[in-house]
Amino acid sequence: MFITVTNPTTNNAVTPAEATTFASLSLAEPLLRALERMNFTVPTPIQAGAIPSVMAGRDLLGIAQTGTGKTGGFLLPILHQLIQNPKRTRRHGTRVLILAPTRELAQQIEADCRKFSAELRLRIVSILGGVGRQPQVDRMAPGVDVVVGTPGRICDLMETNHLKLDEVEHFVLDEADRMLDLGFIHDIRRIMALLPQKRQSLLFSATMPGEIGRLANSLLHEPVKVEITPLEPTPNRIEQHVHFVNQSDKRMLLSDLLADEAMSRVIIFTRTKHGADRVAEHLVHNGVDAEALHGNKSQSARVRSLERFRSGRARVLVATDIAARGIDVPQITHVVNFDLPNEPESYVHRIGRTARAGHAGIAISFCDPTERPFLRSIERLTKVPLQPAGPVPQPAERATMAPRKPSHVDPRSKQGHGGGRDEQGNRPRRSFKPRNEGNRQRSAA
Repeated sequence: MFITVTNPTTNNAVTPAEATTFASLSLAEPLLRALERMNFTVPTPIQAGAIPSVMAGRDLLGIAQTGTGKTGGFLLPILHQLIQNPKRTRRHGTRVLILAPTRELAQQIEADCRKFSAELRLRIVSILGGVGRQPQVDRMAPGVDVVVGTPGRICDLMETNHLKLDEVEHFVLDEADRMLDLGFIHDIRRIMALLPQKRQSLLFSATMPGEIGRLANSLLHEPVKVEITPLEPTPNRIEQHVHFVNQSDKRMLLSDLLADEAMSRVIIFTRTKHGADRVAEHLVHNGVDAEALHGNKSQSARVRSLERFRSGRARVLVATDIAARGIDVPQITHVVNFDLPNEPESYVHRIGRTARAGHAGIAISFCDPTERPFLRSIERLTKVPLQPAGPVPQPAERATMAPRKPSHVDPRSKQGHGGGRDEQGNRPRRSFKPRNEGNRQRSAA
């Protein structure tokens, strides 16, 4: 990777100071001790580039892929400034407002904030949809130091004056491109309109389309730009394969692949919420411990699904692109694109869930004839032609295997996967015809 730090107003390159350790960044001692306990000693490139400018009070535009340490890049210098300038806020007020596009990412930012500030007496509140409103109102009442939330619920509390933004000193917009994809631009502008004129604003994004540039121009004042460009759009530790398959055969192919025990922790991405439910139901019906994760689930159901997957009790998580960013689950062995994304950048974020922390990983994509244009766009972006996968033979014993339901599924639950019925109320037809025999390509992470 290389770092480009520029001032967009002058377009002149600015070289950041060399930072080989967090100690060299002059962060406050409580933060350094927290980092040491977490075994973090060397900042990532985005952290080394962003932290000095944010500590100096500059607005900042950060461009870097997910998983590069952006959260530490804005939390650490903001917490440092709170330590250097302690004060109390008025009722319902906050000094820091951090917006994230999904509840999962907001919760992860909140968790990181609590870890970094373990020695500090900071009041940190998450404001999210999908959970009870009143507890959030109660926690906001005395005034807090840091609010992390999603735009919809933030606007909800703003309208009733249970969240006041007139004391915000630091405003962070994380994963801005994802925010726009999810249609939050109007909520973001409503929030920006109530922020104090004098504040520090930080915008982080994985990509830089034109709309992000326009948003940055309206939000940031003479910002420093820190851009971390990977030498390769996708890590070379990820093996990438594609199966050319008709849409009607995808679920059977998926079952065949999951017979391989090397696929021990798998995320499967679908294009739609309904598709995620259908695939999860199919897998559970055929004996695979699977959970679905998408925006139509309540927050408690999403937390439960993610926790079962993170703990290993569920082998498979079937998700929409809600899980493509901000979900940090260790040692994911495989990512399966059941549906190819229509945005090639989403492919990069999806497969980036594997091959993390120095591990290897495998990405498998299913491509039906209508998805060929998506595949070509992905290959143009990544500059890596996906290798056609070989035939997947059907184990003989699967042809007679009776379906079973994992014990955690409650057949009476509307959110469970029990029953495995389609939209018309019919059970999926199980027709396990043996495929062409061949040498099976088994891959382990």
